[in-house]
Amino acid sequence: MSGSMIRVTSRDGFAFDAWHVQPQAQRKGGVIVIQEIFGLSDHIMEMAERFGAAGYEAIAPSMYDRAEPGFIVQPQDVAAGMARGRDLAIGNGPDNAMSDIGGVFDRLSASGKVCITGYCYGGTMSWLAASRIEGLAAASCYYGGNIPQMVGLTPKCPTICHFGAKDAHIPLVGAVDKIQQAHPDIPVHIYDAGHGFARKESADYDAASDKLAFDRTLELFGKSS
Repeated sequence: MSGSMIRVTSRDGFAFDAWHVQPQAQRKGGVIVIQEIFGLSDHIMEMAERFGAAGYEAIAPSMYDRAEPGFIVQPQDVAAGMARGRDLAIGNGPDNAMSDIGGVFDRLSASGKVCITGYCYGGTMSWLAASRIEGLAAASCYYGGNIPQMVGLTPKCPTICHFGAKDAHIPLVGAVDKIQQAHPDIPVHIYDAGHGFARKESADYDAASDKLAFDRTLELFGKSS
């Protein structure tokens, strides 16, 4: 991997770790990459690397540093780390998360437009950030399980969502359809896959869905300003 760990200051003054990837070739913008509940795993660092290869400066914040710095669960161990990861996500709360994401935005925005993406927990946080953080250019939300509970919030930037038709955690009827009904102008893409379809080295990974969702994300980010 070409990236490195840096320190970023939250909007409330807290300093945390983040994986930083410089863009290859001409810089197209910045991307905030928000983790699943499993910390800065190989999956999240690899996604940041993919954005770097596509010409974006990417920063993936370590979202749990306030409670458990360095918490990481690798893709092959997600079942064992599920309970602790969920507890950390709940304990961190939305305000801490937005303060940390805001700190990353402030750092990246000094050099141009900033987009955001995230996976599961990160998908929900991307939706929340798109609704609460001024100035984001676009948001791509992957299988955010709590987005249906946040449909009362309206993203302030162009936003797309990705869900798996076979996702046992986020049903199409009763969850995903709530997003489509509340926000008919927001594209909600459904893939022939389960939850976590973009996470390589796990049982959930689906290469075709991963590629299509990433291509759609790059298309959105490329046309947003």
